[in-house]
Amino acid sequence: MNDDQVYVGNAGKDAALDRGWLLGHFKDAGDPRHSDAVEIKWGVHPRGDERARWVTGEERTALLVLISGRFRVELPGRTVTLAEQGDYVVWGKGVDHSWHAEEESVVLTVRWPSVPGYRAP
Repeated sequence: MNDDQVYVGNAGKDAALDRGWLLGHFKDAGDPRHSDAVEIKWGVHPRGDERARWVTGEERTALLVLISGRFRVELPGRTVTLAEQGDYVVWGKGVDHSWHAEEESVVLTVRWPSVPGYRAP
């Protein structure tokens, strides 16, 4: 097996190095965590943490899974509260969104495809 095709890490430690992101187009091309197909984020959010502004003009589909805590996702005309480990929400292209950590929370986000240009301010 070629070691440069395998990466072993810890989501909590690695996420702290890149704003939570573990995998996506933003990793170096030679890194096994580089992907244009998908992005994966390990989000650790203190109570009261919220997105600075809504994401608009979304071009990706997203899956957000609650690992721990209580996490609220705001969608147009709808609020989804993830309260039990494993609760999740999926939204598609064109769905604006925002979020708020009601308690200290850990969430796993998977987005596809991995599209440059979506960095939050």
